[in-house]
Amino acid sequence: MENTNNISYSMSTPAILKELGIFIHKIRLQRNQTQQEIAIAAGINRSTLVMMEKGRGGTLQSFIQTLRALEQLHTLNSFIAPEQISPLQLAKLAQQKRKRASSAKNNHNPSQSSW
Repeated sequence: MENTNNISYSMSTPAILKELGIFIHKIRLQRNQTQQEIAIAAGINRSTLVMMEKGRGGTLQSFIQTLRALEQLHTLNSFIAPEQISPLQLAKLAQQKRKRASSAKNNHNPSQSSW
């Protein structure tokens, strides 16, 4: 399957694993690092990395460790759910918002100018 940079619902799980493996392989080569170097940095066996690059498995933990070794953890940012504020919390925040400015609380006399 050609790498189209789009993973879709129509793809099988093995096809998705293959795309992830292609990604790991491509980044590793761009960094000019061997499989052994990445495996050591990730704390996994080289054979695990070989299997991942071929799209033949590996654990989620191994995948994350590999992304860390490749300095690609940022690719997981889309998996982080945005924090959602409940309507009650939103109402409380609206009540706490300032509605007007307060008067100055210093002893500066506005009629005395420093000019």
